[in-house]
Amino acid sequence: MTTIDRTRLKERLAQEEKLFVEKHPRSRELFERAKSSLLGGVPMNWMVRWAGKYPVFVKEASGAHFADVDGNDYVDLCLGDTGAMTGHAPEATVNALVEQTRRGITLMLPTENAIWVGEELARRFGLPYWQIAMTATDANRFAIRLARHITGRNLILAFNYCYHGTVDETFVTLNDGVAGPRQGNLGPAVNPATTTKVIEFNDIAALESALAPGDVACVLAEPAMTNIGIIHPDPGYHDTLREITRRTGTLLIIDETHTICSGPGGYTKAYGLEPDMLTIGKPIAGGIPAAAYGMSAEVAERVRAQTSVDDADTGGIGGTLSGNALALAAMRATLQNVLTEEAFARMIPLGERFADGVESVIREKKLPWIVKRLGCRAEYWFRETPPRNGGEAAAAVDVELDRFMHLFALNRGILMTPFHNMALMSPSTTEEDVDYHTKVFRESVEALIG
Repeated sequence: MTTIDRTRLKERLAQEEKLFVEKHPRSRELFERAKSSLLGGVPMNWMVRWAGKYPVFVKEASGAHFADVDGNDYVDLCLGDTGAMTGHAPEATVNALVEQTRRGITLMLPTENAIWVGEELARRFGLPYWQIAMTATDANRFAIRLARHITGRNLILAFNYCYHGTVDETFVTLNDGVAGPRQGNLGPAVNPATTTKVIEFNDIAALESALAPGDVACVLAEPAMTNIGIIHPDPGYHDTLREITRRTGTLLIIDETHTICSGPGGYTKAYGLEPDMLTIGKPIAGGIPAAAYGMSAEVAERVRAQTSVDDADTGGIGGTLSGNALALAAMRATLQNVLTEEAFARMIPLGERFADGVESVIREKKLPWIVKRLGCRAEYWFRETPPRNGGEAAAAVDVELDRFMHLFALNRGILMTPFHNMALMSPSTTEEDVDYHTKVFRESVEALIG
């Protein structure tokens, strides 16, 4: 197997940093200006976590491409970390937004679009009752609160290095087998180990042990892990997860916010899962903030039986902008016209094409790397074997090599998802876009090993 010369890696990374600065002078000017009014020079903190010395400032975006303020064009394989999985500014969604804006944006009253969206979500995911939120983080928070309310239990269970937005209870990891705040968990109200049991994904014995006492309200799970890299469930894992949760009276919440990449009904529809509740956000409104959480008929009845109408203002769960008319118009247009069966029939083969292209370079260059794919999402790893859980995946992170690969691609007009080497296909992504990535990926490898 070919090994990476770390001295050469440092030299090449320094060259790419210099090239980045040369190609992005206007972005640098804007970043320096932004520091005087925006904390860290960005409107949201993690925007500083890109591979360059400062973030690229965007001028405009359309479909699977965007242009920066320096006139550089990019193939966007990040797509807002799934928020723009529809492609940027999809025409049907834009038209619906323009029309609804003229008719009213937020009313704190339902619109007919809300009924259409609820019926469509029920059709896609198999859960009959739905509520609307602003973000998937909110949807997860609200689902957890309802689970605690109707079970009378205080704890939840999450998986090591899981991803559920900024839900406080899920910023928790295992360190030497002991649960504690995840690194970077700023100002937690309480140590999340007091609210959350944490186990490794795919560990059935740990799952059985954690749920056996009957004190866990819900398991919150991505059906396949995605934010520490793509980690697939072992064969039969979901059947066992469902059996144990039912036996112990624990609700099962499936978070499809990233795994919607599996198909129009997410991983749940594609693999026949039967959750008690389901959460989803990011792409379902074409980039407009919107999310939803659904529940089974049994859960809905328990909620109705234990929730008074008089408490709807506090017990209704959600801010005054949740379920607003604009978001629901965007959700209807996106689900009806953009994230369709036909779109996924194009996107998933493009994900396969991406994975095949990267794998061909890895084989040719005899690298100890692998590629994982989930629907129209694909990712490469700097390790020989697929990790089975978050702990194994976190141990494989190579920050310096990650940064080089990202920056090399960025300097040649390709944006990958930050923090890991993930690419996502949109309805607007083309074979030419994917093949260009394969070409640049080959060049990046050859820059390291010759």
